[in-house]
Amino acid sequence: MSAPVLVINSGSSSIKYQLVDGETLEAATTGLIERIGQDESVLTHKSDGERLERTGRFADHAAGLEAMVAAFEEAGTPLAEAGLIAVAHRVVHGGERFVQPVIVDDEVEQAVEALSSLAPLHNPANLEGIRVARKLFPRLPQVAVFDTAFHATVPERAHLYAVPSEWREEHGVRRYGFHGTSHAYVSRKAAELLGKSPKAVNVIVAHLGNGASVTAVERGRSIDTSMGLTPLEGLVMGTRSGDLDPAIVFHMHRRTGASFADLDDALNKRSGMLALTGHIDNRAIEAAAASGDRAAQVALEIYCYRIRKYIGSYIAALGGADAIAFTAGIGENSAEVRAGAVGSLTALGVQLDEAANAAGGPVISTPDSPITVMVIPTNEEGEIARQTAALLER
Repeated sequence: MSAPVLVINSGSSSIKYQLVDGETLEAATTGLIERIGQDESVLTHKSDGERLERTGRFADHAAGLEAMVAAFEEAGTPLAEAGLIAVAHRVVHGGERFVQPVIVDDEVEQAVEALSSLAPLHNPANLEGIRVARKLFPRLPQVAVFDTAFHATVPERAHLYAVPSEWREEHGVRRYGFHGTSHAYVSRKAAELLGKSPKAVNVIVAHLGNGASVTAVERGRSIDTSMGLTPLEGLVMGTRSGDLDPAIVFHMHRRTGASFADLDDALNKRSGMLALTGHIDNRAIEAAAASGDRAAQVALEIYCYRIRKYIGSYIAALGGADAIAFTAGIGENSAEVRAGAVGSLTALGVQLDEAANAAGGPVISTPDSPITVMVIPTNEEGEIARQTAALLER
């Protein structure tokens, strides 16, 4: 590896990690630590063809990361011998301040903590990983890469909400957008598939997983995206409602007496495809629909319709698109969702090749389609490593 970066994605009870080359974006090692703080934690570590699994109790993130270091000692290249140039951290919300990756110091730590009010489910967990890693690797640069940063280029016409000025100026209410590292990586790869510079093409990226978003990328820059102040806005997702009339919150509060915390939980964790079908896994939903389950059939129609609406509106916002790129778990693996999302966009120039779509691409449109439709596996960790290596070269 010429620019090895340890990429850490710290959640509330889990840590994902990869050892990635910041130049080739190839991962030599991947790992996942689950159920941190519970009685039976699990570490799964894959390196150079070796697979290591450890169970026990990792009481906190410090114990989890220490177990990760031990796993590197047992399988693959020990971290002390890997020639690391940095430890990079995924941070969900950078607010208006962080529009580029930054080297973490005490001031950055405090700023990320202050932004936790905008991402209470994510930033505190991301920050815990940073704090532990700074102690564990005190001589290495720690770099924070923000999900929101790629969308810093979204213009006012797309990021301003028509709400009282004090909401915007004092409380940071605006569209931020998320999945930025994925949208950045996939839009760049789409340009490569077209044989052009990212600055020469317009790409619509549909990142479809349990969380899902669509972004309009104009000549390498995000100009609009479906998620907003939080990841709740936009598409119907696994457990999130996506777009809805905000008055529904007040209506349900008045009718049921539910607290706003309860309603927040309902819209983020008990809505979406789960509420429509009883399932989160898209494979189970498609199987239920194929067996005649009407609720699953309707839910898939709703899911694809929402994606189609955003794609159509972004073709208009861009003044035309060169490519539509599907990515993430559902986007990469569901031919049915891809067909449902673009199948009726023929009036806008989209021509889908059914056989290529069934085979998974990478190009799933016909040769005469003026808009090329693609399937591009995302590589968020690779993008984080690339941005980290680029930062350290400046």
